Amino acid sequence: MLNSIIQENIKVGEIANGLPLTIPVYRLKGSGAGPSVYIQANMHGAEVQGNAVIYQLLELLKHTPVNGDITLVPYANPIGCNQKSGEFTLGRFDPITGTNWNRMYHDHTDLIPAFVEAHQNLDDRALKAAFKSTLLEQTHALLDGDAYRLTTGKRIALNLQALAHQADLVLDLHTGPISAKHLYCPMYAKESARYFDIQNVLLIPEGFGGAMDEASFCPWWQLSQALAQRNREFPIMVEAFTVELGSQEKIDLEEAKQDAKSILSYLNHKKVIDSNEYQPNQMTRYACYLKDYLAYYAPMGGMVEYTAPLGEPISAGTTIAKILRMEQYLSEQPLHEITLPVDAIPILHFASASVNQGTELYKFFTHYFEL
Repeated sequence: MLNSIIQENIKVGEIANGLPLTIPVYRLKGSGAGPSVYIQANMHGAEVQGNAVIYQLLELLKHTPVNGDITLVPYANPIGCNQKSGEFTLGRFDPITGTNWNRMYHDHTDLIPAFVEAHQNLDDRALKAAFKSTLLEQTHALLDGDAYRLTTGKRIALNLQALAHQADLVLDLHTGPISAKHLYCPMYAKESARYFDIQNVLLIPEGFGGAMDEASFCPWWQLSQALAQRNREFPIMVEAFTVELGSQEKIDLEEAKQDAKSILSYLNHKKVIDSNEYQPNQMTRYACYLKDYLAYYAPMGGMVEYTAPLGEPISAGTTIAKILRMEQYLSEQPLHEITLPVDAIPILHFASASVNQGTELYKFFTHYFEL
């Protein structure tokens, strides 16, 4: 069996010479027996590994029974991935507005009360279909409304959001600067985190902060809460995750194949695909609440050797970095060891060895626990 893959190029904007900005969209049609899936990569320009993972997913899905429709979007931000300065890709922020590209999705909170009032008597299946339609209609209304109200980034985000709102499961593929793999997971979906081959799981509250995962699951969580206030139990019908695949500015095709298998393990658990080949690996998984995700800022400027092993627990008092201050070589202590006062798991660190005082040096899981 060889599954058919369809490509469509979607216009998400125009550049200064009038030519269109487009993104490639790949689709696999399922049998209709499983949930639908949306996967995107490279919203931030330097975070390119997700494109390799989508490639490997397409390769594996060619020969895998597919129950639910799957949509995959590499190069989700055609401006960000081309935003270069010398050897480096800068595309984390819109260069015009300074806004994080992954903080421009729309918050649909305002439509919940009217929707509940009009549709609360529908059964679960009809309610789900009606709410999906409403989210899509509202997103398209924003795109089709007054063009002068939309920034370049907002237009790209809304086009992507319209694709994501058609799905039951949403995965946004990212990387860190220098990073261990980790998963942003809404707290209500933490059991599903066990099906990814990712050791460290960051449990996030069901609040909207502008990111794709939140834009996808928050409306459904809010709908469930609103119906609960009317004594109606309605499950949260959408799961969405940000999957952090490691470090930016590089691809590793063999590692991408393992990441693709990890995603297929989750999709197999959700019955999107039908293959016993994809099962989660046995590992100790650690979780941390977002409030305990510690940003550690450089206490001084200098040249840094990062010494904390990423992704593995360290004890309080462990040296996490050595900061070299050559201007102090004859007058003071030129080499400073920096320690962390609490038990933690180092997740990522700044990409450069050259830091100013106050640079975000590391991020750590603290008060972590086994999942």
